[in-house]
Amino acid sequence: MQLIPHQDSPRYVKLHADDNVAIVVNDQGVAAGGRFPDELVAAESIPQSHKVALVDIAEGAPVLRYGTVIGYALAPIAKGRWVTEQLLSLPEPPVLDALPLATDVPPAAEPLTGYSFEGYRNADGSVGTRNLLGVSTTVQCVTGVLDHCVERARRELLPKYPHVDDVVALTHSYGCGVAINAPDAIIPIRTLYNLARNPNLGGQALVIGLGCEKLQPVQLMDGDALTAGQDEAQWLYRLQESGNGFQGMVAQILDLIEERLVVLNERRRETVPASELVVGMQCGGSDAFSGVTANPGLGVAADLLVRAGATVMFSENTEVRDGIHLLTARAATREVAEQLVAEMDWYDRYLARGMADRSANTTPGNKKGGLNNIVEKAMGSIAKSGNSAIAGVVSPGARVKGRGLQYCATPASDFICGTLQLAAGMNLHIFTTGRGTPYGLAMAPVIKVATRTELAERWPDLIDVDAGRVTSGRMTLDELGWEIFQLYLDVASGKVHTWAERHRLHNDLVLFNPAPVT
Repeated sequence: MQLIPHQDSPRYVKLHADDNVAIVVNDQGVAAGGRFPDELVAAESIPQSHKVALVDIAEGAPVLRYGTVIGYALAPIAKGRWVTEQLLSLPEPPVLDALPLATDVPPAAEPLTGYSFEGYRNADGSVGTRNLLGVSTTVQCVTGVLDHCVERARRELLPKYPHVDDVVALTHSYGCGVAINAPDAIIPIRTLYNLARNPNLGGQALVIGLGCEKLQPVQLMDGDALTAGQDEAQWLYRLQESGNGFQGMVAQILDLIEERLVVLNERRRETVPASELVVGMQCGGSDAFSGVTANPGLGVAADLLVRAGATVMFSENTEVRDGIHLLTARAATREVAEQLVAEMDWYDRYLARGMADRSANTTPGNKKGGLNNIVEKAMGSIAKSGNSAIAGVVSPGARVKGRGLQYCATPASDFICGTLQLAAGMNLHIFTTGRGTPYGLAMAPVIKVATRTELAERWPDLIDVDAGRVTSGRMTLDELGWEIFQLYLDVASGKVHTWAERHRLHNDLVLFNPAPVT
């Protein structure tokens, strides 16, 4: 990364020697006539995070950022001009049947030993970073009643059980009015099944159902030890079986909640190796700095997690699609590479059924933040993955198997991606943003990283890490990665609570349901 210095002059950052565009660093942008230290002159006013042409670019010539073609010039682009979306055509995505498969597998880095955190060991061998009671649901119909019960439980019961962090309702919009036996229905069903088994929930099963829904409680609780040896009445309550109206429902649910709080309150943190971390990485409200500061910083930290034996997941199908050739080459085995291809192929066909493609991903805010198209956005997104070999692929709603760097195949929607990473077994989440979002999750701590110092200073009680220090020269990417790695351990141990936790900010669980709704 080449950063043109001097705080008091126009500045840009160029990421690759072959790039013919760079992005403006200055908070207020650069005015027309502004002269960069290398004598480049801005031909027009260019906002912060937007691209300036470093050379004359002919019509039809490739425009390069990250050393990658992010578009082709629709007209001649003069040196110093603002390179906008309107000046570029979108390249075709990599062809899936002509990709390198495990051809450039990175060698294993030296193990990183001696790092640990304080976590909660579970009977299934997983480790939680928080001690939560999760209450599962079979259908949206019960949400109102359960939300009322959870609010009362937090107010009336939690103070009696100080070693329990929270009570969380696993509410959703699925369960009825759906084609429950359609092939793709397995995705939302296994998502709900695995959400109930998230390491932060402590293995205390409780399901609230209505009684007449299509999704039956046994589909959420069958097949493992979570309810072994228990009668159905011990872990399931159906509202339609209440004989005493709303107040009767509430009283019975609160009794069931308190029974589990008693058990969870006996749990204590213990020292566990850093290898027990399962970190999910995501970006949202992205800008052109996402791929310069925050996401590469996460990539450094991801490599450290892999060296420590931990599990770290990156996601978002449409935001890796244009860089899939880089990922399949890094796959640890040919089988892993083929799984990556299969997930991309399935998602291409899913979008085509809806008469859309990957270009529908980029938002107005992304474009205002300097991201012209999905190719540019994707190249910045995959920077989170660091440089380690990709050890495995997690299908939507499935639980992660194995350790190391994993690709969790999810849509790019923040809410669906977060939900699927929780189902995969994530016990700690990190989220980068350039435009800003108060995103949070109830089931796992969320560390928020700003790509720019301006955002970190404007939202000091929402942002946990300022990655903008990289472009100001106050910190290197390696230093940022190590800071994030240490923060993982401190947040996982409960020594640090993120802003989202402190404000109790969280988004809804949103299931990915590609099956028909009836």
